[in-house]
Amino acid sequence: MPRPTKGPRLGGGPAHERLLLNNLAASLFTHKAVTTTQTKAKRVQPVAEKLVSLAKRGDLHARRQVMADITDKSVVHELFTNVAPLVQDRSGGYTRITKLGFRKGDNAPMALIELVLEPVAAKPARTKAKLTNAVKATAAAAVVEEVVEHTEAETVVDENIVEEAVVEAPVEAVAEVVVEEAAPVAEEAPVVEETPAEVVAEEAAPVEEAPVAEEVAPAEEAAVAEAEAEAGDATKADEA
Repeated sequence: MPRPTKGPRLGGGPAHERLLLNNLAASLFTHKAVTTTQTKAKRVQPVAEKLVSLAKRGDLHARRQVMADITDKSVVHELFTNVAPLVQDRSGGYTRITKLGFRKGDNAPMALIELVLEPVAAKPARTKAKLTNAVKATAAAAVVEEVVEHTEAETVVDENIVEEAVVEAPVEAVAEVVVEEAAPVAEEAPVVEETPAEVVAEEAAPVEEAPVAEEVAPAEEAAVAEAEAEAGDATKADEA
């Protein structure tokens, strides 16, 4: 006989086991609680919760699926009419198992399986999300600081490399660059500063000397004329 996959087999065969669990689930829906062995309670728990999930749907197809396992229409009506509305807000865990000790006679472990029909209590809001976000923010800040420090270290290394390259450069090349930069300045300086002064001096000199030359020339001509006149008068006197 093949080994069962869900624990010890109940009854004489698979069909007997299926009927046994379905009848136990029907008793659970009728009485809301059943006392049985721990093995049967653990095996009937998934069967009962599956039937309750179908009852929460409430449509005709779900009712027919439940009636394929539970043939008693009164039990199906009780499940869909009374049990399903009480667990509509519950997302799971429709049954509860409580251990009761050992049975007298064969010393079998007993348990009480019952439906959980209490209203669902809202859970208080958790504050762990903010703490988690704060921890994540701190970790992100630490990562950013590490990246910045790493970048600064790389920049310092690059500056050191540039300084070493400047120191190791040939002195002649640096001197040539300095001479080339200084030569245009020396050539441009006389053109910009001295040339306008010389032009102004040359233009101003003729303006001051021209009147003096005009005044001196007539005086000399008058003196020459007077000398000639005196010479002429002297000659006439001699002749007379």
